[in-house]
Amino acid sequence: MGHHLDEVSGPARVAGPGEDISRQELALAARNHGLPLEALRYDVTPPGLHYVQTHYDIPYAEGSPWTLSIGGRVRRPRVLGTAELTSYPAVTRRVTMECAGNGRALLTPRPVSQPWLVEAVSTAEWTGVPLRVLLTEAGVGAGAVDVVFTGADHGVERGVERGVEQDYQRALPVAAALGEDPEALVAYAMNGGPLPPQHGFPLRLVVPGWYGMAQVKWLRGITVIDIPFEGFQQVAAYRLRQDAGEVGEPVTRIAPRALLVPPGFPDFMSRARVVREGAVPLEGRAWSGWAPVAGVEVSTDGGREWREAELEPVGGHRWAWRRWRFAWTAAPGQHTLSVRATDAEGNTQPLRQPWNRGGFANNLVQNVPVLCVEQD
Repeated sequence: MGHHLDEVSGPARVAGPGEDISRQELALAARNHGLPLEALRYDVTPPGLHYVQTHYDIPYAEGSPWTLSIGGRVRRPRVLGTAELTSYPAVTRRVTMECAGNGRALLTPRPVSQPWLVEAVSTAEWTGVPLRVLLTEAGVGAGAVDVVFTGADHGVERGVERGVEQDYQRALPVAAALGEDPEALVAYAMNGGPLPPQHGFPLRLVVPGWYGMAQVKWLRGITVIDIPFEGFQQVAAYRLRQDAGEVGEPVTRIAPRALLVPPGFPDFMSRARVVREGAVPLEGRAWSGWAPVAGVEVSTDGGREWREAELEPVGGHRWAWRRWRFAWTAAPGQHTLSVRATDAEGNTQPLRQPWNRGGFANNLVQNVPVLCVEQD
């Protein structure tokens, strides 16, 4: 009797009523870490604090030559080494990156997967070569539809029916791959240093404004094709579905979101926040992959009343988060702090839970319970 991948990978599912986080989900949470929310204070996230989402194993790329192939429907296929890529004029972009599953663990019912709360977001400065430059040199052929990006990470992913063995692959439409705003990068540096192993060393894709699933790490292949890409991560995963049998809508750009730096100080186990009565400055970050953030509102009474926060100027970094500030005078008692962002196209954060089977693009307004105590 043969053995099959079904033995190690079951179908995607939604947790049953009252079902707790599983040991498998805890194992995922141990491998993939979020940004400590107090680190929202950094304009650029230090690499060790930047959130990490890794589907399979982190490839070991030290001490061996690495090449990037560019082929498919191109007139001049190429194979480039890292030294050749670093010989191009370097471009650096400050980009806020967010996992498509950010907020998944807060949903009811809960999709069973990496159990993100709201910490799967960070901002870094990525340096590399514009993707459009490499594709233009290769000569994209007539009739090209998608550009497929292949990473070196390999594993099994649970589908609707059974496990699927695969390299991690995602695609962009040709227009997006050749676009100048946003301009995708084949990046080899992060915050002025080489890419750390968990962030894609030696090469990765960076696509400003798109959720993290598009930012293929450990990049080794770029293939232009003349039909829509139907790889697992494109058509089975990262779709907005209510039911398993639906085709669904693709996950693409980052929905607007604002987060609050937790005020005061925390309880160790619960992370519940405590502040002293009086002036309590509130601050955080806001971003959107659809349009620039146009406003941030803060509520200190659980969403009954909203007031405008002060937004920091963009500062030349269109694809990075913006700092916001708000002055709060706290009175003793229990409070719920809430914050929501709206972008220039009118996209805003919902007050009620949006839901889909994958737990993707959930930008529900953040609520932070706070206990205010009297001054000593």
